[in-house]
Amino acid sequence: MPKTKFVDFKAVKAAVTMEQALSHYGLLDRFKKSGDNLSGPCPIHKGENPTQFRVSVSKNLWHCFSECKHGGNVLDFIAKMENSSIHAAALKAIEWFKLDPEAMSADSSGEEAEVPEHDEAKPAKAKPASAAKAENNTPNPPLKFRLEKLDPKHSYFAQRGITEDAIEEFGLGYFTGEKGIMLGRIVIPIHNAHGELVAYAGRTPGEPDKDTPKYKLPPGFRKGQELFNIHRADKASAKEPLIIVEGFFDVIKLYQLGHTKAVALMGSTMSAAQEKLIFESTTPQSQILVMLDEDEAGRAARDEIGMRLSKFCFVKVNSFSQEGVQPEHLTDVDLAEILGGDQ
Repeated sequence: MPKTKFVDFKAVKAAVTMEQALSHYGLLDRFKKSGDNLSGPCPIHKGENPTQFRVSVSKNLWHCFSECKHGGNVLDFIAKMENSSIHAAALKAIEWFKLDPEAMSADSSGEEAEVPEHDEAKPAKAKPASAAKAENNTPNPPLKFRLEKLDPKHSYFAQRGITEDAIEEFGLGYFTGEKGIMLGRIVIPIHNAHGELVAYAGRTPGEPDKDTPKYKLPPGFRKGQELFNIHRADKASAKEPLIIVEGFFDVIKLYQLGHTKAVALMGSTMSAAQEKLIFESTTPQSQILVMLDEDEAGRAARDEIGMRLSKFCFVKVNSFSQEGVQPEHLTDVDLAEILGGDQ
């Protein structure tokens, strides 16, 4: 009996680009290229907004930031356009682009063909591809001490609108000790996904001079291994969207507005380890809201983060209407309006 042949989805995805797929549907001329990105109206839900659908040429990924609130690879795109399974989409791609059927197949007696992220026959989540990127994955060890002499009544908290409840919940305080790298700073405890204290961040109260960093982290601490507030966010309702922000005070302000399911990247970039933490904290039915600062760094990072996370759950990328706006600046009305379409 001849051996059964299966489509090697990985080989097909490597052989077909999103540009080829768009060209096949006669859509490529509707897209504008800017650097690595192609932007245009979403062909899946027949949108009209010229920036709602974006393609990363180098990563060969797409994402609709409008009604679809979803993204994926070239086979996911064809499957959506054809309303078919991933397997059927792969067979169409082999035919349309005249790929070698033998080269695009996998022998069932050999290595197993890649399981597509959204294959209906395999509902389990696909692992995020970028998690394999080389980086220092050594865990941050739990601290063997806790800082004492923290003043929760410092005027900085009132100036920033931080409530007593939030100060107590997050363990905030102004360090009044006599020595140490946190001397004269507002202290913010950082916990890992297990709730273990792994570091303290120190924020200069007020605006520091040009030679003083606004934030300070302990030497050797790998912030890319952690997500601030992940241990609290994991306890929130699965029905709530997970909000991803940049900074500590963004998370704290969202907590004060009643949304505890928020995590901070502690910057505008998402490491492979942080992506893995988000992957482990979500299901294919989860919703994620990427809400970075409205500045050059935030705009540069949010679309890429959205594309990466859209491989395993539903993602919406938020943009603010005014330059410089941060999640910390939101009112309860603002947040309710943003979350209105997600709940």
